[in-house]
Amino acid sequence: MTVKRHSSVFGRRKEPHTIIIANGNKIRHFTLRPWMTALTGSVLATAAIGYLSATTYLVLRDDLIGASAAQQARMQHAYEDRISTLRAQVDRITSRQLLDQQIVESKVSELLARQSQLTQRHGRIGPILERATINRAELPSSTPVPPSRPDMRATVDVSQPLVTAEASSFWPRHAAPATGRETAADRADQLFVALNKSLEAIETEQIAGMELLAEDAFKTADEITGALEVAGLPIELELGDDAAGGPLLPIDGNRFEAGVKELDDALAKLEAAKAMAQVMPIQNPLPGRSISSSYGVRRDPLLRTPAMHAGIDFRAPTGTKIKSAGQGTVVNAGWNGGYGRMVEIDHGNGLTTRYAHLSRIHVKEGQTVEKDSVVGEVGTTGRSTGPHLHYEVRHNGSPIDPLRVIKAGRKIENLL
Repeated sequence: MTVKRHSSVFGRRKEPHTIIIANGNKIRHFTLRPWMTALTGSVLATAAIGYLSATTYLVLRDDLIGASAAQQARMQHAYEDRISTLRAQVDRITSRQLLDQQIVESKVSELLARQSQLTQRHGRIGPILERATINRAELPSSTPVPPSRPDMRATVDVSQPLVTAEASSFWPRHAAPATGRETAADRADQLFVALNKSLEAIETEQIAGMELLAEDAFKTADEITGALEVAGLPIELELGDDAAGGPLLPIDGNRFEAGVKELDDALAKLEAAKAMAQVMPIQNPLPGRSISSSYGVRRDPLLRTPAMHAGIDFRAPTGTKIKSAGQGTVVNAGWNGGYGRMVEIDHGNGLTTRYAHLSRIHVKEGQTVEKDSVVGEVGTTGRSTGPHLHYEVRHNGSPIDPLRVIKAGRKIENLL
């Protein structure tokens, strides 16, 4: 039997519950404290929750284990797929780098081949350019001379590698990534395009320079031969047995070979014209002296009748030094009738010069004289009315106007 005592007075402390158990003559009682009641309820609730949790775990255990295994399998497959993707990317990067390296090596080989070709060309045109340098006095000052050796240096930014991690983008060679960044192959292409343009510019400048040199050499040679022809001097350039010509137009389109050939022919013609002009009597035997009598028909100074004057007379005091008009060999040095004391020089090609009315002779027969060599002194010997030099130029024995020859010499003097 349970007896509960309730407090009827508000505010009094509640009395603890007492449980009385009667069994025959035996009576037992238990007093229930509030905290004992709470503790007992808590224990019972905890036991119930634990029981329910254990029961739920046992029921759902297999499902949880299966879900965990499936999740681990999915994670493993994801990692394997990622690893395969990364390996494929590494393989593509390696393949692209190898391809870029092969492309770079092929282009470097091409550039080296072109450089070797330019070097070989320099070896071929080197002697010709030396000839052109020697003959630069005959060419206009504005004529450019090709560089003696092409400058093959190129500036490369070594801080930017040709093959970098950007090659992993795997964009097509002529397509740019969406980010707008250049790949290593693109930079390599730009570099080799710039180097190719530089080599092409050097080659073009080299060929253009040779063509200009050839053009000016032909022009200078024509000026020399033209002036000599106007003066009546014989022109015989030894350039070969064939008498042919025309502009050089190669059928194979090889401008370099054509330029070398044309420049060589032009310099050969110029050198032949120079050599021919150097030995011709085109100098003034008495520079700075006035002409007192010209070439042609005139009144004879003694008979006062028309007569042919085969040379020109230079007015000069007795003893004035007379120079040879050109290189040659003395064929006559002595008295010669109306010429008085005379020196005659053979200059080759049928050309001879005569220096007459000399007071003294400084050379002898058979002697070789150079241009501007002193051959004698002004006098008035022979058929003469006063001290002067009678000067003649003859071709194959026939007289030609010496003044025209002297003028031709003055015209081409700066070309020799």
